[in-house]
Amino acid sequence: MNGIKTDLHDVKKRLEAVTERLTLIKVDSPLTDHINRYPLPSKSNVIAILNDIFEVIFPGYYSEKEITDLNIKGHISNKINCIYEKIVEEIKKSFMQEHVHDSSVCEICSVSEQKAVVSSLKLLEYIETLQDLVAKDVKAAFDGDPAARNFSEIIFSYPCILTITIHRIAHFLYKTGVPFIPRIMSEYAHSLTGIDIHPGATIGEYFFIDHGTGVVIGETCEIGDNVKLYQGVTLGALSFPKDDGGKVIKGLKRHPKIEDNVTIYAGATILGGETVIGKNSIIGGNVWITNSVAEDSRVIIDVSSSNVTFTKKKT
Repeated sequence: MNGIKTDLHDVKKRLEAVTERLTLIKVDSPLTDHINRYPLPSKSNVIAILNDIFEVIFPGYYSEKEITDLNIKGHISNKINCIYEKIVEEIKKSFMQEHVHDSSVCEICSVSEQKAVVSSLKLLEYIETLQDLVAKDVKAAFDGDPAARNFSEIIFSYPCILTITIHRIAHFLYKTGVPFIPRIMSEYAHSLTGIDIHPGATIGEYFFIDHGTGVVIGETCEIGDNVKLYQGVTLGALSFPKDDGGKVIKGLKRHPKIEDNVTIYAGATILGGETVIGKNSIIGGNVWITNSVAEDSRVIIDVSSSNVTFTKKKT
């Protein structure tokens, strides 16, 4: 190699030394915290499960074969059974993480498997309701985007439908207490579309995100029906209360509530768990809001003074 003589014995010794150093468990490091623990859920398997669920929710759109009246029942049956077999195993792994300090492996496996069966069946039984919700999201996208030509274009190409559908799956698992997997799902959607929705966020019917890139929706955010967001909107936390030890207090309401029929334009930032955007309001682009807004309001930046103005919409 470029005239440099390679001493294979020296290379081997150096590689062994690297291995020895990397094998030493760093007790205080989060990077080695999962040694001697039960296996984590497989990210690739969770993504495969999402792909299978999409084939059931959108029959004919994500399938490699043609779906007809004659074969749809068999196709759905095969997919449902396939999803069940995969997701039971991954949810079981998730629940096992809650028992890392327990000693009875057999008991942990048994309890985790029972919980996984219950959670998996609940999710599969929820898919019919999920289809109805997603159909309303597709209609909201069609009604809200004058460039949309048909439902097929929206289902197959709009990033918001991909993200919102994954969110509704993840949110259901989150609400049923399944650890790990909801966040894997939401971050997978985030990586694909640039839309970051925490699985804990509650979102109503007919939800539409136009363009989508840069949208952030926090864990305790509540969004009503017929809400429309544009790119770059943040529904986030204003501050993080801490305990006497200086650690962030978990589980508090940190994110805003957006009531029905609200439109929020690009780049708007709305923060705080006590902030409520009243129904039928329009929030202009690039505004910063940390206080509640009355219903039927219009909030815009006054360009002449750089102040934010609050006015009632004309009825």
